[in-house]
Amino acid sequence: MTDQLDGIFSRSFGQGPRQVLAVHCSLAHSGAWRGLAEVMAEDITLTAFDMLSHGRSPDWDGQGNYQLLNAEAGLALLTDPVDLVGHSFGATVALRMAMARPHLVRSLTLIEPVLFAVARADAPDVLAAVEADSRPIDAAWEAGDLELTTRLFNRLWGPGEPKWPDLPQQLRDAMMRAMPVIPSSYGTLYLDENATLAPGALDPVTMPALLVTGSDSPPVMAEIARGLTRRLSDARAVSVPGAGHMLPVTHPKETADLLRGFWQPA
Repeated sequence: MTDQLDGIFSRSFGQGPRQVLAVHCSLAHSGAWRGLAEVMAEDITLTAFDMLSHGRSPDWDGQGNYQLLNAEAGLALLTDPVDLVGHSFGATVALRMAMARPHLVRSLTLIEPVLFAVARADAPDVLAAVEADSRPIDAAWEAGDLELTTRLFNRLWGPGEPKWPDLPQQLRDAMMRAMPVIPSSYGTLYLDENATLAPGALDPVTMPALLVTGSDSPPVMAEIARGLTRRLSDARAVSVPGAGHMLPVTHPKETADLLRGFWQPA
């Protein structure tokens, strides 16, 4: 393991028999899974880690590929087969983990995976709408205004949450700390520089996979879910009514019900 990954923080929730490993979304931390874990406390033991530049893990030093480094951090926690769950950017990390160690992934759940390269290939017109919505964020970043960049990003992907001025300063600071990894991951998410979608790259991902989106999320998310479902050998897509991008946090019971149904046949 590289020096960059020393000190990665992880925690566990629940005391159920089913072992789950979860990867959080950008600007959050491992504690984002607490609500879901509490709903499923008797069913699962959920382990989650803080990605680099998030939570109690060290800052990313800008070297190497951010997605792959976090996948490496997650793989270090895998010793026995688990049900792997990822949200947003964390879902793209979980997918890379499943590609690398399929024999240790019993099932794969990708919630709102932001692998925009799927939509670039399948539905470029839908992707264009998201890119248009993101232009104010890009402009704030290019202007060097980290707080405005973070505020606008949070508004786009976390609508309905408390407004930026109403968030505790500690939470705003944590989000701003993590924000630089997002523009740095453009090539990974939009241009597929890690070749996740290259011919044959997803062939190892043969375990059952569930793609989950919120009905109120930007339409690009449903396109990505459909596109990944077509590219994986044993996958299906579902939508949570009334939920947006942050559905594991805002709709933990509905997410738990989906997971129980998905895992039942196993």
